[in-house]
Amino acid sequence: MTGATPLLVAAAGSPLPDSLRVAGIVVLAGLATAAVLAESVRAQALATLATLVLAPLLLVAEIWSTPQLEGLRSRPLLALVAIAVAVAALVVLGRLFARRPEAFAIAAVVALPFRLPVESAGSTANLLVPLYVVIAAGALGWLMPRLRADEAYEPPVQRPSRWLEWLLIGSVVLYGIQTAYSDNVAKALEQVVFFYAPFALLFARLRSLQWTPRLLAVCFSAIVGLALVFTAIGFVEYWTRHLLLNPKVIYSNQIEEYFRVNSLFFDPNIYGRFLVVVILGLTAVLLWSARPRLVVAAAAGIAVLAGGLLLTLSQSSFAALLVGLAVLALLRWRARWTLLAVGLAALTAAVLVLAAPDLVGVDISDSASLDDATSGRFDLVSGGVRLAAEQPLAGWGSGSFATEFRELEDVSSARATAASHTIPVTVAAEQGVIGLAVYLALIAVALERLLRGARGDPPRAAIAAAFVALVAHTWMYAAFLEDPMTWALLAVGTALAPVAVRRAPTPARPAARPARPLPEWDGRASARRRGTGAG
Repeated sequence: MTGATPLLVAAAGSPLPDSLRVAGIVVLAGLATAAVLAESVRAQALATLATLVLAPLLLVAEIWSTPQLEGLRSRPLLALVAIAVAVAALVVLGRLFARRPEAFAIAAVVALPFRLPVESAGSTANLLVPLYVVIAAGALGWLMPRLRADEAYEPPVQRPSRWLEWLLIGSVVLYGIQTAYSDNVAKALEQVVFFYAPFALLFARLRSLQWTPRLLAVCFSAIVGLALVFTAIGFVEYWTRHLLLNPKVIYSNQIEEYFRVNSLFFDPNIYGRFLVVVILGLTAVLLWSARPRLVVAAAAGIAVLAGGLLLTLSQSSFAALLVGLAVLALLRWRARWTLLAVGLAALTAAVLVLAAPDLVGVDISDSASLDDATSGRFDLVSGGVRLAAEQPLAGWGSGSFATEFRELEDVSSARATAASHTIPVTVAAEQGVIGLAVYLALIAVALERLLRGARGDPPRAAIAAAFVALVAHTWMYAAFLEDPMTWALLAVGTALAPVAVRRAPTPARPAARPARPLPEWDGRASARRRGTGAG
């Protein structure tokens, strides 16, 4: 997970009753929906502004009684000045983004992985503060001129089918509604305030950009540079046997024979997920590029990042990388041979597990062996399945997994995590068949949008493979819509997706003045020109 839980757990003494919390969550989810789906540009701008105001208000109200806001409560004038300065800085940055939209894209991509520790009542929450600043500034820069303009401020843009947007935002609204019967409203509030609402604004802004080849190259170069820096830090951690962050992993390294690194991330698995996405992008360059220098550079980058990934010892990241590589192979070569190779590899692995469990350290007939091999995930998944079976239709309510798991399994709070480490199981337990159906439909529609036409398009192939790898990672770990990379990949993939243009029938012309029709290829070229650009 992205690590915001301690902040709101510490706010158990929130002055807000659950009814107001739920109402705030539902309203915020609705505003995020309008910011993405509203037909009117002004309505989108108003919803975006309301989202930017309501999200921090809900957060402040939730943690108002905590020690970290003591200064705000005791010095209201100083707090107002600080808020005014922060808003002014966001407006200035927003004006820059309004003049240079590509700067927003680059800033968002660079800010994606960075989390800052925030102390709260003796606990530390790892928040995406730099990304929140970029999202807020980008949203302000976009909405300010549109609030003053008429409806014709922007010309209409052709987009692919909006099923993806409806399902993506619909899942957020459904999550908000199902908070009404949750036993952990604070957790649900955290999810919506820290993840779903701001990431919806991120999706809207990235989707609206014109992703030229130059902008794609600059953003990808930036993320590769970050990955190399993070990997270098990971190598230093391994060499010195000293982690910079994450006390939990530090303790584990002290009592285990192995040593895991997490670079500047607060979780080796999230660090591994980030490296996997970058490795898949470099692999796409390696497979499709005809320039020898690019091929050599991509191969060298893959080798370095693969070494960094190896030091994370993240099983879920290794598996996700293999899935993403299989997708790239399907898009680059004939599907028949790729599927045959994948099938043979899967069959070999199954034979090894069944025939030589001692060799691979996994005995599928022993639950203790499975739990040890999966780092405790087997018990979490099996407990999550039992939770889902008890409330199959609507689940136990949004954000309730940890609470209900603790009661069902009679375990301490230390063993009850915020999720099952398998997103479909978490969704089924919290949201029932209804939520699971929306989740599976979202995955299906997202894959259709990203994979269609990606075979001959390297950037889109890399985005599709990265998304599939991320989904595979969430089935073995956590954080699907809680990860900004999910929203960023879907947004850029949508902007690059081809638009099916339906040509109107040519009206009949008088026989005396026959018109010579345009050549068929010229009509297709025009359609392509009309379908490119902002998504």
